[in-house]
Amino acid sequence: MAQSDSHQPDLDWSQVRETVKLLTVSVSQVESNMHAGDESVSTLTESFTGIVEHMTAINDLLNTLEPSDTKSEALAHCQQTSDKIQTSIIAFQFYDRLQQSLTHVANALKGLTELVESPERLYNPMEWKKFQDDIREKYTMESEKILFDAILQGKSIEEAIKIAAKADEEDDEIELF
Repeated sequence: MAQSDSHQPDLDWSQVRETVKLLTVSVSQVESNMHAGDESVSTLTESFTGIVEHMTAINDLLNTLEPSDTKSEALAHCQQTSDKIQTSIIAFQFYDRLQQSLTHVANALKGLTELVESPERLYNPMEWKKFQDDIREKYTMESEKILFDAILQGKSIEEAIKIAAKADEEDDEIELF
């Protein structure tokens, strides 16, 4: 017998089951998109590795030539390309940060699903506190912790984002993972 759902509710219908379904959809979407993003970034990483190797070879070849305006111009283009590669590497670091954050979101949603599915945990404030502590403990970025704390203190989403962004601006360093 199929479980009751919001499309055909009966006396067995449960808002908890509906919540779990929606949380599961969210987790699935996050994980699916992260997987697709990983494939694209892997392709880009391989391409950049190849570009760096070719740029090094070109630079080495240019340095064997006699001094000339053409050689100087070509070396300048090599340097500009190297600078653009460095900028791209920084962008990859931001992608890595996004990836970490989305992994934390997916894990928190999975944990919330497990908590909501368990009647003995769902109505137990100590279980909620433990779950919240577990989520915060897994955060690796300070901005995640600040955002989390602000939300738990009752700040609106907009306020929490501003607080975390301000902390990020003050930190203003790229975190390497």
